[in-house]
Amino acid sequence: MANISTRRALASVGFVAVLGLAACSSGAGAAPAASTGGGQGSAAPPDGPLTVWVMGDATTKFDQLVAPFTQSTGIKVKAVAIPWDSVDQKMTTAVASGDGPDVLQVGLSKLRTYADTGALLTLDDATLAGHPNLATTNFLDGVAGKATAVGGKVTSVPWISDTRVLFYRSDILSAAGIAKPPTTWDELRADAKTLAARGKGQYGYYIPQWDSPLPVEMTWDFGGDIVGADGNVNFDTPAFRQAVDLYTGLYADKSVPTNSDFDQTQGFVSGVTPMLVSGPYLAAAIKDAAADLAGKWSVAPLPKGTTNTSLLAGSNMAVWAKTAHKAGALQLLDFLSKPDTQVKWFQLNGDLPTVKAALADSTLTSDPLVAVYAAQLANAKIVPLVPNWDGATGKALLDALNSIALTGTDKETALTKLFAATKGQSIN
Repeated sequence: MANISTRRALASVGFVAVLGLAACSSGAGAAPAASTGGGQGSAAPPDGPLTVWVMGDATTKFDQLVAPFTQSTGIKVKAVAIPWDSVDQKMTTAVASGDGPDVLQVGLSKLRTYADTGALLTLDDATLAGHPNLATTNFLDGVAGKATAVGGKVTSVPWISDTRVLFYRSDILSAAGIAKPPTTWDELRADAKTLAARGKGQYGYYIPQWDSPLPVEMTWDFGGDIVGADGNVNFDTPAFRQAVDLYTGLYADKSVPTNSDFDQTQGFVSGVTPMLVSGPYLAAAIKDAAADLAGKWSVAPLPKGTTNTSLLAGSNMAVWAKTAHKAGALQLLDFLSKPDTQVKWFQLNGDLPTVKAALADSTLTSDPLVAVYAAQLANAKIVPLVPNWDGATGKALLDALNSIALTGTDKETALTKLFAATKGQSIN
Protein backbone atom coordinates (compact mmCIF):
# COMPACT_ATOMS: atom_id res chain seq x y z
CA MET A 1 0.00 0.00 0.00
CA ALA A 2 2.02 3.23 -1.06
CA ASN A 3 2.04 6.72 -3.38
CA ILE A 4 -1.35 7.32 -4.99
CA SER A 5 0.17 7.68 -8.43
CA THR A 6 2.60 4.86 -7.91
CA ARG A 7 1.00 2.21 -5.79
CA ARG A 8 -2.65 1.99 -5.94
CA ALA A 9 -1.07 2.90 -5.46
CA LEU A 10 1.32 2.29 -5.73
CA ALA A 11 -1.31 4.35 -6.34
CA SER A 12 4.13 3.17 -5.62
CA VAL A 13 4.26 3.45 -9.64
CA GLY A 14 1.23 4.73 -13.84
CA PHE A 15 -0.16 1.46 -14.60
CA VAL A 16 -0.57 -0.62 -17.76
CA ALA A 17 -4.10 -1.49 -18.79
CA VAL A 18 -4.69 -5.20 -19.14
CA LEU A 19 -6.85 -6.52 -21.98
CA GLY A 20 -7.60 -10.00 -23.21
CA LEU A 21 -5.97 -11.87 -20.34
CA ALA A 22 -8.13 -14.90 -20.95
CA ALA A 23 -6.57 -15.30 -24.36
CA CYS A 24 -3.07 -15.54 -22.96
CA SER A 25 -3.72 -17.45 -19.74
CA SER A 26 -3.26 -21.15 -19.19
CA GLY A 27 -6.34 -22.02 -17.21
CA ALA A 28 -8.64 -25.01 -17.33
CA GLY A 29 -9.34 -24.67 -21.03
CA ALA A 30 -5.72 -25.04 -22.09
CA ALA A 31 -4.33 -28.31 -23.35
CA PRO A 32 -2.15 -30.01 -20.72
CA ALA A 33 1.56 -29.67 -21.27
CA ALA A 34 4.19 -32.26 -20.52
CA SER A 35 5.10 -32.15 -16.87
CA THR A 36 8.67 -32.07 -15.79
CA GLY A 37 7.74 -33.60 -12.44
CA GLY A 38 10.97 -32.32 -10.93
CA GLY A 39 12.87 -29.27 -9.85
CA GLN A 40 14.63 -26.65 -11.91
CA GLY A 41 17.25 -27.96 -14.29
CA SER A 42 15.28 -31.13 -15.16
CA ALA A 43 16.09 -32.66 -18.55
CA ALA A 44 12.37 -33.15 -19.25
CA PRO A 45 10.61 -30.94 -21.84
CA PRO A 46 9.70 -27.40 -20.68
CA ASP A 47 6.36 -27.06 -18.89
CA GLY A 48 5.18 -23.74 -20.22
CA PRO A 49 4.94 -21.07 -21.44
CA LEU A 50 3.92 -19.41 -18.17
CA THR A 51 1.76 -16.33 -17.72
CA VAL A 52 2.46 -14.38 -14.53
CA TRP A 53 0.27 -11.61 -13.19
CA VAL A 54 2.55 -8.95 -11.70
CA MET A 55 0.92 -6.16 -9.72
CA GLY A 56 1.76 -2.58 -10.63
CA ASP A 57 3.91 -1.71 -13.63
CA ALA A 58 7.13 -3.58 -12.91
CA THR A 59 6.85 -6.06 -15.79
CA THR A 60 9.93 -4.80 -17.64
CA LYS A 61 12.04 -5.35 -14.54
CA PHE A 62 10.38 -8.71 -13.93
CA ASP A 63 11.27 -9.74 -17.48
CA GLN A 64 14.92 -8.97 -16.68
CA LEU A 65 14.68 -10.97 -13.48
CA VAL A 66 13.34 -14.16 -15.06
CA ALA A 67 15.49 -14.10 -18.21
CA PRO A 68 18.04 -16.51 -16.61
CA PHE A 69 15.17 -18.84 -15.68
CA THR A 70 14.05 -19.07 -19.30
CA GLN A 71 17.61 -19.50 -20.47
CA SER A 72 18.29 -22.41 -18.11
CA THR A 73 14.91 -24.20 -18.36
CA GLY A 74 13.59 -23.27 -21.79
CA ILE A 75 10.33 -22.16 -20.15
CA LYS A 76 9.13 -18.83 -21.51
CA VAL A 77 7.56 -16.41 -19.05
CA LYS A 78 5.08 -13.71 -19.99
CA ALA A 79 4.59 -11.08 -17.30
CA VAL A 80 1.27 -9.22 -17.45
CA ALA A 81 0.90 -5.97 -15.50
CA ILE A 82 -2.23 -5.73 -13.38
CA PRO A 83 -2.92 -2.23 -12.00
CA TRP A 84 -3.34 -2.33 -8.23
CA ASP A 85 -6.78 -0.76 -8.50
CA SER A 86 -7.90 -3.44 -11.01
CA VAL A 87 -6.68 -6.47 -9.08
CA ASP A 88 -10.00 -7.43 -7.50
CA GLN A 89 -11.93 -7.10 -10.75
CA LYS A 90 -9.43 -9.26 -12.66
CA MET A 91 -9.43 -11.88 -9.94
CA THR A 92 -13.23 -11.99 -9.76
CA THR A 93 -13.45 -12.45 -13.52
CA ALA A 94 -10.78 -15.16 -13.51
CA VAL A 95 -12.44 -17.08 -10.68
CA ALA A 96 -15.82 -16.93 -12.42
CA SER A 97 -14.40 -18.19 -15.71
CA GLY A 98 -11.88 -20.59 -14.19
CA ASP A 99 -9.34 -19.14 -16.64
CA GLY A 100 -6.50 -17.43 -14.81
CA PRO A 101 -2.74 -17.10 -15.13
CA ASP A 102 -0.24 -19.78 -14.18
CA VAL A 103 1.31 -17.72 -11.39
CA LEU A 104 0.07 -14.57 -9.70
CA GLN A 105 1.30 -12.03 -7.20
CA VAL A 106 -0.95 -11.71 -4.14
CA GLY A 107 -0.77 -8.73 -1.78
CA LEU A 108 -1.00 -9.75 1.87
CA SER A 109 -4.12 -7.66 2.42
CA LYS A 110 -5.85 -9.81 -0.22
CA LEU A 111 -4.49 -13.16 0.91
CA ARG A 112 -7.58 -14.26 2.83
CA THR A 113 -9.93 -13.15 0.06
CA TYR A 114 -8.04 -14.98 -2.68
CA ALA A 115 -7.46 -18.10 -0.62
CA ASP A 116 -11.17 -18.32 0.15
CA THR A 117 -11.99 -18.49 -3.58
CA GLY A 118 -10.39 -21.93 -3.89
CA ALA A 119 -8.67 -20.75 -7.08
CA LEU A 120 -5.13 -21.14 -5.74
CA LEU A 121 -3.13 -24.35 -5.62
CA THR A 122 -2.55 -25.80 -2.16
CA LEU A 123 1.18 -25.80 -1.51
CA ASP A 124 1.58 -28.70 0.88
CA ASP A 125 4.80 -30.61 1.50
CA ALA A 126 4.06 -33.14 -1.23
CA THR A 127 3.45 -30.40 -3.81
CA LEU A 128 6.66 -28.58 -2.91
CA ALA A 129 8.84 -31.70 -2.84
CA GLY A 130 11.86 -31.27 -5.09
CA HIS A 131 11.87 -27.48 -4.71
CA PRO A 132 14.38 -26.80 -1.93
CA ASN A 133 14.20 -23.02 -2.18
CA LEU A 134 10.55 -23.16 -1.11
CA ALA A 135 11.28 -24.76 2.27
CA THR A 136 9.66 -22.73 5.06
CA THR A 137 12.94 -22.52 6.97
CA ASN A 138 14.48 -20.44 4.18
CA PHE A 139 12.10 -17.53 4.75
CA LEU A 140 11.97 -14.81 7.38
CA ASP A 141 10.16 -16.03 10.47
CA GLY A 142 7.56 -13.28 10.26
CA VAL A 143 6.51 -14.06 6.69
CA ALA A 144 6.56 -17.87 6.74
CA GLY A 145 3.34 -19.24 8.15
CA LYS A 146 1.67 -16.08 9.48
CA ALA A 147 1.71 -14.39 6.09
CA THR A 148 1.06 -17.47 3.97
CA ALA A 149 -1.43 -19.68 5.80
CA VAL A 150 -5.17 -19.09 5.88
CA GLY A 151 -7.04 -21.49 8.12
CA GLY A 152 -3.92 -23.64 8.30
CA LYS A 153 -3.86 -24.05 4.53
CA VAL A 154 -0.93 -22.62 2.54
CA THR A 155 -1.74 -21.38 -0.96
CA SER A 156 1.16 -19.01 -1.59
CA VAL A 157 4.85 -18.55 -0.85
CA PRO A 158 6.58 -15.34 0.29
CA TRP A 159 7.86 -13.14 -2.52
CA ILE A 160 8.72 -9.67 -1.21
CA SER A 161 8.63 -8.34 2.33
CA ASP A 162 7.74 -4.82 3.19
CA THR A 163 7.43 -2.73 6.31
CA ARG A 164 6.69 0.88 7.11
CA VAL A 165 9.33 3.29 8.39
CA LEU A 166 9.57 7.04 8.73
CA PHE A 167 11.04 8.85 5.72
CA TYR A 168 12.35 12.33 6.50
CA ARG A 169 14.19 15.17 4.79
CA SER A 170 17.10 15.77 7.15
CA ASP A 171 18.03 19.02 5.37
CA ILE A 172 14.56 20.53 5.81
CA LEU A 173 14.17 19.37 9.40
CA SER A 174 17.55 20.83 10.26
CA ALA A 175 16.70 24.18 8.66
CA ALA A 176 13.55 24.28 10.80
CA GLY A 177 15.56 23.70 13.97
CA ILE A 178 14.66 20.02 14.28
CA ALA A 179 17.88 18.18 15.07
CA LYS A 180 16.68 14.60 14.65
CA PRO A 181 13.68 12.68 13.35
CA PRO A 182 10.81 12.26 15.82
CA THR A 183 10.87 9.08 17.88
CA THR A 184 7.30 9.33 19.22
CA TRP A 185 4.00 10.16 17.58
CA ASP A 186 3.64 13.18 19.87
CA GLU A 187 6.99 14.46 18.66
CA LEU A 188 6.00 13.83 15.06
CA ARG A 189 2.80 15.82 15.44
CA ALA A 190 4.70 18.73 17.02
CA ASP A 191 7.44 18.64 14.38
CA ALA A 192 4.89 18.44 11.58
CA LYS A 193 3.20 21.57 12.89
CA THR A 194 6.55 23.37 12.98
CA LEU A 195 7.34 22.33 9.42
CA ALA A 196 3.90 23.33 8.16
CA ALA A 197 4.57 26.85 9.46
CA ARG A 198 7.25 27.33 6.78
CA GLY A 199 4.71 29.07 4.56
CA LYS A 200 1.71 28.70 2.29
CA GLY A 201 1.52 25.34 0.53
CA GLN A 202 4.03 23.77 2.91
CA TYR A 203 3.20 20.86 5.18
CA GLY A 204 4.98 18.74 7.73
CA TYR A 205 3.64 15.27 7.07
CA TYR A 206 1.67 13.27 4.51
CA ILE A 207 -1.23 10.91 5.14
CA PRO A 208 -2.24 8.75 2.16
CA GLN A 209 -6.03 8.81 2.25
CA TRP A 210 -6.12 5.30 0.77
CA ASP A 211 -3.74 3.75 3.32
CA SER A 212 -5.94 1.77 5.72
CA PRO A 213 -3.05 0.13 7.62
CA LEU A 214 -1.74 3.50 8.90
CA PRO A 215 -4.42 3.98 11.60
CA VAL A 216 -4.04 0.29 12.46
CA GLU A 217 -0.32 0.80 13.05
CA MET A 218 -1.11 3.82 15.21
CA THR A 219 -3.49 1.65 17.24
CA TRP A 220 -0.81 -1.00 17.73
CA ASP A 221 1.63 1.70 18.76
CA PHE A 222 -0.71 2.91 21.49
CA GLY A 223 -0.74 -0.61 22.91
CA GLY A 224 -3.97 -1.85 21.38
CA ASP A 225 -5.29 -3.96 18.55
CA ILE A 226 -8.31 -3.94 16.28
CA VAL A 227 -9.05 -7.63 16.81
CA GLY A 228 -10.26 -8.94 20.16
CA ALA A 229 -9.33 -12.19 21.88
CA ASP A 230 -12.35 -13.84 20.23
CA GLY A 231 -10.94 -13.08 16.76
CA ASN A 232 -13.60 -10.48 15.98
CA VAL A 233 -12.82 -6.99 14.71
CA ASN A 234 -13.28 -4.42 17.47
CA PHE A 235 -12.43 -0.77 16.93
CA ASP A 236 -14.17 0.38 20.10
CA THR A 237 -11.05 0.58 22.28
CA PRO A 238 -9.10 3.37 24.03
CA ALA A 239 -6.01 2.71 21.88
CA PHE A 240 -7.97 3.10 18.65
CA ARG A 241 -9.48 6.35 19.89
CA GLN A 242 -5.94 7.63 20.52
CA ALA A 243 -5.10 6.67 16.95
CA VAL A 244 -8.16 8.54 15.70
CA ASP A 245 -7.14 11.65 17.62
CA LEU A 246 -3.63 11.48 16.17
CA TYR A 247 -4.79 10.86 12.61
CA THR A 248 -7.46 13.58 12.61
CA GLY A 249 -5.32 15.90 14.73
CA LEU A 250 -2.66 16.10 12.02
CA TYR A 251 -5.38 17.41 9.70
CA ALA A 252 -6.71 19.77 12.36
CA ASP A 253 -3.20 21.19 12.74
CA LYS A 254 -3.14 21.79 8.97
CA SER A 255 0.05 19.73 8.88
CA VAL A 256 -1.01 17.48 5.99
CA PRO A 257 -2.35 18.13 2.48
CA THR A 258 -6.03 17.44 1.97
CA ASN A 259 -6.15 16.66 -1.76
CA SER A 260 -6.68 12.95 -2.41
CA ASP A 261 -4.48 12.87 -5.52
CA PHE A 262 -1.37 14.19 -3.75
CA ASP A 263 1.78 12.45 -5.05
CA GLN A 264 3.87 11.31 -2.10
CA THR A 265 7.10 10.92 -4.05
CA GLN A 266 6.94 14.39 -5.56
CA GLY A 267 5.77 15.86 -2.26
CA PHE A 268 8.81 14.43 -0.54
CA VAL A 269 11.25 15.36 -3.31
CA SER A 270 9.95 18.93 -3.50
CA GLY A 271 10.01 19.26 0.28
CA VAL A 272 6.33 20.12 0.50
CA THR A 273 5.86 17.08 2.77
CA PRO A 274 9.25 16.37 4.36
CA MET A 275 8.03 13.50 6.55
CA LEU A 276 5.88 10.47 5.79
CA VAL A 277 5.53 6.80 6.65
CA SER A 278 6.06 4.44 3.74
CA GLY A 279 7.87 1.31 2.60
CA PRO A 280 11.24 0.55 0.96
CA TYR A 281 9.76 0.93 -2.52
CA LEU A 282 9.59 4.68 -1.85
CA ALA A 283 13.37 4.81 -1.42
CA ALA A 284 13.80 3.44 -4.94
CA ALA A 285 11.27 5.96 -6.28
CA ILE A 286 13.08 8.86 -4.57
CA LYS A 287 16.45 7.79 -5.95
CA ASP A 288 14.98 7.50 -9.45
CA ALA A 289 13.22 10.87 -9.24
CA ALA A 290 15.93 12.92 -7.55
CA ALA A 291 19.39 11.39 -7.31
CA ASP A 292 20.70 14.83 -6.32
CA LEU A 293 18.92 14.51 -2.96
CA ALA A 294 21.43 11.90 -1.80
CA GLY A 295 22.54 12.74 1.74
CA LYS A 296 19.57 15.02 2.32
CA TRP A 297 17.08 12.39 3.39
CA SER A 298 16.98 9.15 5.32
CA VAL A 299 14.70 6.72 7.15
CA ALA A 300 14.10 6.01 10.82
CA PRO A 301 12.05 3.48 12.79
CA LEU A 302 8.34 4.15 13.08
CA PRO A 303 7.53 6.63 15.87
CA LYS A 304 6.11 5.05 18.98
CA GLY A 305 3.35 5.53 21.48
CA THR A 306 4.11 2.80 23.97
CA THR A 307 5.67 0.69 21.23
CA ASN A 308 6.51 1.21 17.55
CA THR A 309 4.98 -1.84 15.94
CA SER A 310 4.84 -1.40 12.18
CA LEU A 311 3.12 -3.12 9.30
CA LEU A 312 4.41 -6.35 7.83
CA ALA A 313 3.32 -5.97 4.25
CA GLY A 314 4.55 -7.19 0.91
CA SER A 315 3.22 -9.90 -1.34
CA ASN A 316 3.35 -13.60 -2.08
CA MET A 317 3.38 -15.69 -5.23
CA ALA A 318 0.68 -18.27 -5.83
CA VAL A 319 -0.07 -20.91 -8.46
CA TRP A 320 -3.44 -21.00 -10.21
CA ALA A 321 -5.06 -24.30 -9.21
CA LYS A 322 -6.23 -25.06 -12.76
CA THR A 323 -2.96 -24.25 -14.49
CA ALA A 324 -1.96 -26.63 -17.24
CA HIS A 325 1.67 -25.98 -16.30
CA LYS A 326 1.85 -26.87 -12.63
CA ALA A 327 5.40 -28.23 -12.72
CA GLY A 328 6.72 -25.20 -14.59
CA ALA A 329 4.91 -22.82 -12.23
CA LEU A 330 6.50 -24.50 -9.22
CA GLN A 331 9.90 -24.31 -10.90
CA LEU A 332 9.40 -20.58 -11.34
CA LEU A 333 8.43 -20.14 -7.68
CA ASP A 334 11.57 -22.05 -6.70
CA PHE A 335 13.69 -19.76 -8.91
CA LEU A 336 12.09 -16.63 -7.47
CA SER A 337 12.97 -17.84 -3.97
CA LYS A 338 16.68 -18.32 -4.68
CA PRO A 339 18.75 -15.89 -2.60
CA ASP A 340 20.53 -14.41 -5.62
CA THR A 341 17.20 -13.89 -7.40
CA GLN A 342 15.82 -12.07 -4.39
CA VAL A 343 18.91 -9.86 -4.16
CA LYS A 344 18.60 -9.07 -7.85
CA TRP A 345 14.98 -8.03 -7.40
CA PHE A 346 15.99 -5.67 -4.60
CA GLN A 347 18.54 -4.13 -6.96
CA LEU A 348 16.00 -3.83 -9.76
CA ASN A 349 12.92 -2.71 -7.88
CA GLY A 350 13.90 -1.82 -4.32
CA ASP A 351 11.71 -4.52 -2.74
CA LEU A 352 12.99 -6.30 0.37
CA PRO A 353 13.62 -10.04 0.20
CA THR A 354 11.64 -12.62 2.15
CA VAL A 355 14.51 -15.11 2.10
CA LYS A 356 16.82 -14.89 5.12
CA ALA A 357 20.01 -15.54 3.16
CA ALA A 358 19.15 -12.72 0.74
CA LEU A 359 18.47 -10.21 3.50
CA ALA A 360 21.86 -11.13 4.99
CA ASP A 361 23.66 -10.63 1.66
CA SER A 362 26.35 -7.93 1.69
CA THR A 363 24.53 -6.08 -1.09
CA LEU A 364 21.77 -5.35 1.40
CA THR A 365 23.65 -5.22 4.69
CA SER A 366 25.97 -2.54 3.28
CA ASP A 367 22.97 -0.28 2.69
CA PRO A 368 22.23 1.82 5.83
CA LEU A 369 18.57 2.07 4.89
CA VAL A 370 18.23 -1.70 4.91
CA ALA A 371 19.50 -1.82 8.49
CA VAL A 372 16.49 0.28 9.50
CA TYR A 373 14.10 -1.84 7.44
CA ALA A 374 15.45 -5.06 8.93
CA ALA A 375 15.18 -3.74 12.49
CA GLN A 376 11.60 -2.63 11.85
CA LEU A 377 10.68 -6.00 10.33
CA ALA A 378 11.51 -7.53 13.69
CA ASN A 379 8.65 -5.49 15.18
CA ALA A 380 5.93 -5.72 12.56
CA LYS A 381 2.54 -7.41 12.14
CA ILE A 382 0.24 -8.14 9.23
CA VAL A 383 -3.16 -6.53 8.83
CA PRO A 384 -5.74 -8.95 10.27
CA LEU A 385 -6.73 -11.61 7.74
CA VAL A 386 -10.41 -10.80 7.60
CA PRO A 387 -12.36 -11.37 4.39
CA ASN A 388 -11.99 -8.54 1.87
CA TRP A 389 -9.95 -6.16 4.02
CA ASP A 390 -9.58 -3.59 1.24
CA GLY A 391 -13.23 -3.55 0.24
CA ALA A 392 -14.89 -3.96 3.63
CA THR A 393 -13.10 -3.42 6.97
CA GLY A 394 -10.29 -1.24 5.63
CA LYS A 395 -12.68 0.81 3.52
CA ALA A 396 -15.06 1.40 6.43
CA LEU A 397 -12.09 2.50 8.55
CA LEU A 398 -10.91 5.04 6.00
CA ASP A 399 -14.43 6.27 5.28
CA ALA A 400 -14.87 7.04 8.98
CA LEU A 401 -11.54 8.76 9.56
CA ASN A 402 -11.53 10.73 6.33
CA SER A 403 -15.09 11.91 6.94
CA ILE A 404 -13.98 13.35 10.29
CA ALA A 405 -10.78 14.89 8.93
CA LEU A 406 -11.98 16.15 5.56
CA THR A 407 -15.70 16.88 5.81
CA GLY A 408 -16.14 17.66 9.49
CA THR A 409 -18.31 14.71 10.42
CA ASP A 410 -18.85 14.44 14.16
CA LYS A 411 -16.30 11.99 15.56
CA GLU A 412 -18.74 9.90 17.58
CA THR A 413 -21.19 9.72 14.68
CA ALA A 414 -18.45 8.51 12.34
CA LEU A 415 -17.12 5.96 14.83
CA THR A 416 -20.56 4.58 15.59
CA LYS A 417 -21.02 4.00 11.86
CA LEU A 418 -17.62 2.30 11.69
CA PHE A 419 -18.42 -0.01 14.61
CA ALA A 420 -21.68 -1.03 12.93
CA ALA A 421 -20.09 -1.54 9.51
CA THR A 422 -17.37 -3.85 10.85
CA LYS A 423 -19.47 -5.80 13.34
CA GLY A 424 -19.16 -9.53 12.68
CA GLN A 425 -15.89 -9.25 10.75
CA SER A 426 -13.55 -11.95 12.00
CA ILE A 427 -10.22 -13.61 11.37
CA ASN A 428 -11.75 -16.99 12.19
